[in-house]
Amino acid sequence: MTLITRRTILAGSAASAAALAVSLPLATSSLAQQADAVPLAELLVPGGLGDKILGDENAPVTVVEYASMTCPHCASFHNNTWKSFKEKYVDTGKVRFIFREFPLDNVAMAIAMVARCAPADKYHQVIGLYFEQQEEWRQPGNMYQALLDRAIPFGFTKESFDACLSNQALVKSIEEIKTKAAEQFGVNSTPTFFINGVRESGALTLGQMEERIDPLL
Repeated sequence: MTLITRRTILAGSAASAAALAVSLPLATSSLAQQADAVPLAELLVPGGLGDKILGDENAPVTVVEYASMTCPHCASFHNNTWKSFKEKYVDTGKVRFIFREFPLDNVAMAIAMVARCAPADKYHQVIGLYFEQQEEWRQPGNMYQALLDRAIPFGFTKESFDACLSNQALVKSIEEIKTKAAEQFGVNSTPTFFINGVRESGALTLGQMEERIDPLL
């Protein structure tokens, strides 16, 4: 089990670059090659932490995203596509959206933990902030402090931040989400989306989302 501490976060700032060098070629693979489907009923079984869901539970389309907080392609989707996608599909009741953690390194794990430790109604705001400011907090320097500074506006203190990162039960639960995604659903890169159970890898544009979602409505 991963042990998340201030030391592993600082070390992870260097290790994440190596992890990205391996993962990003997978994340940019041809979308045409990623047309595998998994049973939607199996995909929608939540893990022990429960799912973080946006949108109408009765929406005709369900989109599940697996992402890592240190993945630039994940940040690209959330910074360039997410707002317009949410306005067109989630806010209008056409899509139920589920975000699931797939941390590629200790830094991504730490941010996923912070999002889970934040007030429940702030989860997606925490994820959004770290994605929006990814280029800033990934700069060389004190990674621990950079992550803490962005947690404070959500009610964290240094003590509660450290307590969150020392929660090994939380680490185990997030690792279980990742393991299930890899072993049962074939997730091997980030971001990976499942649109009504059909797998698509890469930072989808709004146009690509429209091509896949509109025929299902």
